[in-house]
Amino acid sequence: MIDKATLDRAVSAGILDAAQRTALLDLAASAGPSVALGPTSDRLSVDDQMRLVGGGNDIFVTVGIVLLFSGALFALQAVLPPDSMLLAALLAAGSWVVAEIVTRQKRMRLSSTLLALVFSAAVLTLLIDFVGQQFSLPGAINAFSLLALRDDALPIGLILAGGLIAASAVYFMRFKVPVLAAIVAIAATGLAFLAAVLVYYEQMINGSIAAPAPDQLAQVVSNALSIPLVCGFVVFAVAVFLDLHDRERQTVWSDCAFWLHVVSAPLLVHPLFILATGQDVLSGRIEPGMSASVMLGLMIAGFVLVALAIDRRSLLAPTLAYFGSVGIYYLVNSAANTTGIPPFALILLTIGAIVILFGAGWQRIRRLIIRPLLPTSLLERLPPIKA
Repeated sequence: MIDKATLDRAVSAGILDAAQRTALLDLAASAGPSVALGPTSDRLSVDDQMRLVGGGNDIFVTVGIVLLFSGALFALQAVLPPDSMLLAALLAAGSWVVAEIVTRQKRMRLSSTLLALVFSAAVLTLLIDFVGQQFSLPGAINAFSLLALRDDALPIGLILAGGLIAASAVYFMRFKVPVLAAIVAIAATGLAFLAAVLVYYEQMINGSIAAPAPDQLAQVVSNALSIPLVCGFVVFAVAVFLDLHDRERQTVWSDCAFWLHVVSAPLLVHPLFILATGQDVLSGRIEPGMSASVMLGLMIAGFVLVALAIDRRSLLAPTLAYFGSVGIYYLVNSAANTTGIPPFALILLTIGAIVILFGAGWQRIRRLIIRPLLPTSLLERLPPIKA
């Protein structure tokens, strides 16, 4: 990027004349937000670019899409039989047709995101209807009926998750809508969790491991959280890879990374929160002694540093929201605490201060903390730090 001061010096040195300087400024202004002239410190962070809404017309078209598909849904439900697979197929096809104009030609961000979600929901409904016709599903879903499905569980999971992933991939190749990255990550995580549960159940059936006693269920459920934790790290690693592939955040892959960070944050935070606070996963009770509060504070600091390093508030925002909501829940349900200020109250105060402070000066804080903390070789691979 060349700022205005550099252009002024170029005019003074005779490299450019005044007319050429004006023409360059006009060209930069017409190029949109991806090209900007001016002091670097005055430009927005690459993570601050409006990725979800393209403007007032985008919102206007989004309202039209909601009305269009709501009307189509009610009309088709009145005309088609209740169990017809044609309903979901028509909605999926309709969202594709509308996307050819709204997404393919006009590149409206919010409208395109909504259409991609409509398409994904229609495809998932279509797959569920297909599974219902191909497999003998129980009328009531409970623990015993699910156990009866164990032989068909993996094929059902592969059809639902695999079909959704395949459909999302085809839609993405056509329209390049970033939110589909989140759909794929969620479907893959669900399939991985199902596979792990089936392996554990088969080991119990074969006698490889003993069935847990009632007092061991909490430990079993706690161990099961390792599945979303591992999936969260995988999704996070893919998002970071995409970020490093596009340090300036100029391509659709960076927008995909944004959604992957949104998905990875709760997958990472919830298991780590339980490990740090000693929460009972069955009852939800927390024993927030000083050690738990210290661990929680260290977790927050770790997430803050990682978010600053990769320049992603999309990772930090759901993390702080989770900590804050759980902390508020604990405070409401611990009115009988007579030890003074609960430790989580201090956590909430810290989170509130972090949100306000970072919202006001994200790039400055990033420059002050990350630049002296990390070696130059690593900084050169991370998103650039604004001067």
